[in-house]
Amino acid sequence: MSYTIGIDVGGTFTDIVVSGPDGRTIIAKASTTPRDQSDGVLDGIALAAERLGLSATALLGQTARIVHGTTVATNALLEGKTARIGLLTTEGHRDVIEMREGLKPERYNLRMAPPDPLVPRRLRLGVKERTLNDGTVETELDTASLNAAIEQLAAEDVAAVSICFLHSWRNPEHERAAEAAVRARMQQAYVTTSSDVLPQIKEFERFSTTVANAAVGPVIRNYLGRLQGRLAEAGYAGELLVILSHGGVASVAEATRLAAGTALSGPAGGVAAAVALAREGVAENLVAFDMGGTSTDIALVRDGQPTLSDGKTVANARIALPSLDIVTLGAGGGSIGKIDRSGLLAVGPESAGADPGPACYGQGGTQPSVTDANLVLGYLDPANFLGGRRTLDVAAATAAVESVASKLGIGVAEAAGGIHRLVNTRMADGVRVATVRRGVDPRGFTLLAFGGAAGLHVSAVAAELGMARVVVPVAASVLSAWGMLNTDLRVELTRSQGQIAGIDVDAVRASYAEMEKEGRQRLAWFDGEVAVQRSADMRYGEQVFEIPVSLDGLDWSSPTLALDIENAFHAAHERLYTYALRDQPAVLVNARVSAIGRLPATASGVGGGASGEATPKAQRRVYLGGWLDVPVYDFLALAPDQVVAGPAVVESDTTTVLLRAKDRARYDRRGWLDVAVG
Repeated sequence: MSYTIGIDVGGTFTDIVVSGPDGRTIIAKASTTPRDQSDGVLDGIALAAERLGLSATALLGQTARIVHGTTVATNALLEGKTARIGLLTTEGHRDVIEMREGLKPERYNLRMAPPDPLVPRRLRLGVKERTLNDGTVETELDTASLNAAIEQLAAEDVAAVSICFLHSWRNPEHERAAEAAVRARMQQAYVTTSSDVLPQIKEFERFSTTVANAAVGPVIRNYLGRLQGRLAEAGYAGELLVILSHGGVASVAEATRLAAGTALSGPAGGVAAAVALAREGVAENLVAFDMGGTSTDIALVRDGQPTLSDGKTVANARIALPSLDIVTLGAGGGSIGKIDRSGLLAVGPESAGADPGPACYGQGGTQPSVTDANLVLGYLDPANFLGGRRTLDVAAATAAVESVASKLGIGVAEAAGGIHRLVNTRMADGVRVATVRRGVDPRGFTLLAFGGAAGLHVSAVAAELGMARVVVPVAASVLSAWGMLNTDLRVELTRSQGQIAGIDVDAVRASYAEMEKEGRQRLAWFDGEVAVQRSADMRYGEQVFEIPVSLDGLDWSSPTLALDIENAFHAAHERLYTYALRDQPAVLVNARVSAIGRLPATASGVGGGASGEATPKAQRRVYLGGWLDVPVYDFLALAPDQVVAGPAVVESDTTTVLLRAKDRARYDRRGWLDVAVG
C-alpha cells in the first residue's frame, strides 16, 4: 500500500493532502512555523497520519512520493534574510545589477530611492577576461586576477558566489573555469554561474537572476537538506520533490541548483490544481483565486493551459526564469484593518501572519484582521475552526474590531462589514489586473476559489466583476497542496540564438538537440515516461519584445523548417494582437525546451456525495447589511446535484462558503460546489 503526500507551506497554515491507493484523500492543516518550516511540515504529516489511524512513521514508510511547495526563498527575499554573497564579473561591469535597465517602478517619482542590490559594491569584483557576443574570446581569463578576487571573497567569508561574465550565454568557457577555481578554494560555498542559470541574452536579467539564485541558494540548500534528513529519520525512503515557479516539480538537487526557481513555489501549486480541474471538466477558462492567510494569488487558465511569463520581481530581485503569470496581493484572512492617515478605513497589506495571528486565535494579537471581521459577522463557527482543533475567541475579535469602530464612530458590525467589503474590493481589483489589463474579459471566465479564506469572499468578488459562475472545491483550503500531486516533473532549458534576422536552421536544430539531450540527462534518475516540448521567443526585426511561440508538431527534418517556424510565429502574433506582418523578417531570439517526466495524477474527491439530500445542520445569525438567521449545511453531507439557495452557509472542517441572497449552489459529484452568482 502506498500513499502520495502534497505539502503547501503558507504564511499562516501548512496544508497537507494525503492520497491513498484506494482513492481516499485526507487533508490536514497545521500552523506554519516561520523559524523552521520543517516543524510545521512534520506537524501536518502527524495530523494527517492520525486521521488515517496510523503513526507518522507508518504513514511515511508507506509513502511513495512527497511533493513540497515552500515559501523559504520568497520569505528570504522579502525579509532581507538572504545569504551573504559575492559577485565575480567581467572587469568594468560590476555595476550592471545596480544600473538595472535605467528604469524605475514609479517613473515620475523624483524622490524614489533606488533599490539596494543583493550584493554590496565592495563584494562585486571584476576579473580580467572578455568574450564577444559571437562567442569569440577577445581576452583570455586572467588567472592572477581571478585568484585575487576569490581570495578577497574568501576573506569576506561569503556563503555564496555568483559568476556572471559578459556573453557567457554564447560561450561559457570562462565561467566554467572560474566556477572550478571557486569550488577548489571555497569548498563550502554555494557557487552558481549565469551560463547555467539563465543562458540567454539581456545582461541585467541574466546577472540579476544569477545573483538572486546565489542569494537564496544556501537558504534553500539548508532547508531542503534539513527537511530531507528529518523525513528520512521519521521513516520516509522515497524522493522529495519540490514544485518550482513554472508549475512543474523537480528533485531536491535540481531545486537547490536553481534555487531562485522556487520563488513562486507555493502559488504554483494552486495554478497546477486549476489546470488539473480544467481537465476534469470544471471549465477550460478559469481565473484561479487563491486567498490564504497573508495574500491572494490570482492567475489565468485559458483553454485549459496556464499562462507563463518571462519572470517576476520579488522584493528588489528580478528573476527572469520562466514562471507562471501570477498576480499577488497583500490581502488575505490575516490582513489587518486600520485607520489610515486620512482617517479612512484601510485593509492590508500588513498581515497578522501565523504568529501572533488574528486576535481571535488567542495568541496575543490585538489588531483587527479580516478573519476577526468574518467571525464578528457570524460567517465562521467559533467552535468548528479546523474541525474543532482550535476554538476562536469571539470576544477578542470583537474587541479588536471595536478599536477601529470607535475611531470611525460606527458600530462593531458595521466596522466588520467595512473590513470585509474593502478586502473584497481589493481582490476584485487584483482580478482586473490579471484579466482586463491583459486584454481578457473576466465575465467569460469561471472564478475558481480556493485557499482557507476564499469561500467567504468569492461570491461578492464575482458579483463586483460581473462574473456569473464560481466553483469552490471541497478541498478548497488545501487545493494548492492537491495541485502539487497533479503536475509533472519539469526541466526548462533555453538557448539564445543571437540572430539579427532570418532563421539559421542548422544552428536552431543543433540548439534544440543539445537542450533535449540535457533535459533528458537531468531527468535520468526518473524511470517513467519523459516527453519534450519545443517553443521559441520570437519577434519582428524592429520590435523590442518577444512573444512565446509553440513549435510542437513541426517536422524538424523538413526542408521548409525555417518557413514553418516563421508561419508559427505569424499565427501566434495574429492570435495575440489581431495582425501579422508576413512581409517582415522574423527573429528567433531564444530557443526553449521543456523536458517533462509524467507523474501519476491524484483524484480530486475528498468525501462528499451523500446518498440523500442533506438538511441544514443548524441556523446561524449572520450580518449581510442587517442581521439574518440563515441555514448552515455540512459540505461533506451534500448529495450529488443537491441545490442550496442563498443566503446560506456551507461548511466543512477547513472550508466555509458564504452564499449571498440570490446565489444558487449545486453540489457536483466530482467534488465541488458550483455557484450561480446572484
